[in-house]
Amino acid sequence: MPLIHECVVTTLSPEGRPHIAPLGLIEEHGFWIAAPFRPSSTLFNLTHNPKATASFTDDARIFAGLVVGQRNWPLTDIEDWPAPRLSAALAHAELIVARVEEHESRPRFFCRVRRIESHRAFLGMNRARAAVLEAAILATRLDMLPREKIESELAYLQIAIDKTAGEAEREAWDMVKAKIDAHQHAKAAAQ
Repeated sequence: MPLIHECVVTTLSPEGRPHIAPLGLIEEHGFWIAAPFRPSSTLFNLTHNPKATASFTDDARIFAGLVVGQRNWPLTDIEDWPAPRLSAALAHAELIVARVEEHESRPRFFCRVRRIESHRAFLGMNRARAAVLEAAILATRLDMLPREKIESELAYLQIAIDKTAGEAEREAWDMVKAKIDAHQHAKAAAQ
């Protein structure tokens, strides 16, 4: 399996409006590959504007917020580059699409890294942040997974939250958990 960088990607609409979305970039054979699902704004934007910025952050609230629909995270312009980065980014990478492999559900945009720039120190791993990230990814696949799988994953991830979360991680966990709970209740009521 390839290395996947979990980050927030900024793409630009044809009119130049920034759009941010959480995305796992696949590192493979010298490329970073974006494989957004159809339909998505990220896919549309990359098709029309082949430049993007990957922002790397340790703020779990951003991933959780994006998954629950909060898109108003502050952005910072980058000198000589069109797509801004997250203001909260520890680092960012500027990506240029080199080629595209079409696919029915997830086209693959093979990107070259133009430049990577650091902005703040990374202070190490945290299990609660990783748990929030996993729960956020789970929240994007609720219609694809059985209820039992979702519940068992959440129960396991809750251990890391209980043992290692700070205030920001608990806030992020609560956002994602509320989205998952609402989906599960709606699904149960419809049956």
